[in-house]
Amino acid sequence: MSLNKPFNYDLFMRIFIKYSLIIIAIIIAIPIIFLTYATINAYSPDYKEVLEENSTTDIIADTAELHLMSWNIGYCGLNAEMDFFYGGGKQVYPNEDIVLNNIRGVKRDLKNNEYVDFMLLQEVDVSSLRSYFTNQVDTFNQLFKGHHSTFAYNYKALFVPLPIHKPMGGAKSGLQTLSRNTPTQSTRYSFEGNFSWPKSLAMLNRCFMVNRYAVSSGKDLVVINSHNSAYDNGGLRKAQMQQIKAFVIKEYEKGNYVIVGADWNQSPPNFKNNFSKDAMDLDNILFIEEDLMPTGWSWLFDNSEPTNRRNFIPYTKGETPTTVIDFFLLSPNIRSISAKNITADFRYSDHQAVKVTIKLIPKN
Repeated sequence: MSLNKPFNYDLFMRIFIKYSLIIIAIIIAIPIIFLTYATINAYSPDYKEVLEENSTTDIIADTAELHLMSWNIGYCGLNAEMDFFYGGGKQVYPNEDIVLNNIRGVKRDLKNNEYVDFMLLQEVDVSSLRSYFTNQVDTFNQLFKGHHSTFAYNYKALFVPLPIHKPMGGAKSGLQTLSRNTPTQSTRYSFEGNFSWPKSLAMLNRCFMVNRYAVSSGKDLVVINSHNSAYDNGGLRKAQMQQIKAFVIKEYEKGNYVIVGADWNQSPPNFKNNFSKDAMDLDNILFIEEDLMPTGWSWLFDNSEPTNRRNFIPYTKGETPTTVIDFFLLSPNIRSISAKNITADFRYSDHQAVKVTIKLIPKN
């Protein structure tokens, strides 16, 4: 007599279907739960957020000659050997030792320009998987202990699930301004408009940070650090430019001096390059409108060398498409003296710094 029970096909199918449905339900539930949690906890800053206020006698002369630098440091993860998946490349972030080497390089380059009065940095990580949770804001604070530091978040993503094979993970990053003078006030202003849900959960909450410094005339020097949108069809950038335009004109009408240093993610009006060796990006180019600003406002930039490279491939001089998207906007009561892009073959970032000298024009 056999002890083996006959195979019950109906029972097997019921069990198979039951557990298959459970597995399918779990697979469906996980992204729903994640999206729900991420949406509820999404970073949703107010339009205006006062970061700090200071009572200071740190006065800038209304005839002062000042030096400024703007640099998107690419969270110290986009050195010359890197391509980037979101720009059409394959890589997400480099090995930790490369990030640490990039940080050391950025520190050296910043220290070499310690005399600069205002350093405007973009894509500075506070705690992100892509830069191995290094606190770069604190690193630069320690490097320039004699400077005043302000910081504004423009990226707080709980988890970026792309690309699937190596998700970018959580990201906390923003804008940092280091200045020799102490601002009377530092304020974060949100750019209006964003990508639609759920893409917005993984994208930056773009903003500009406004620092006010006391001037001997009784007016303010308004130094703005901005990182405008990328990876859109141009609509977001155009709206952001209108927002900045309205803001700076209002400040100038008060008699204030206004400087905007930014990664604009677009080239100056009617920009024509005079690069010595690099190739100009003619395929992925967007210009600021020629008539955006009223008469008297000036764009200060250097067209002799690029400030940005396309990151769909690693950088090769003379082959990789490059352009200028990092520069300054000055109000009519500020005179431009010089602008120079700091060429370093994109050694530590997919951007190169631009350094300018300006002079305040006293009111008669």
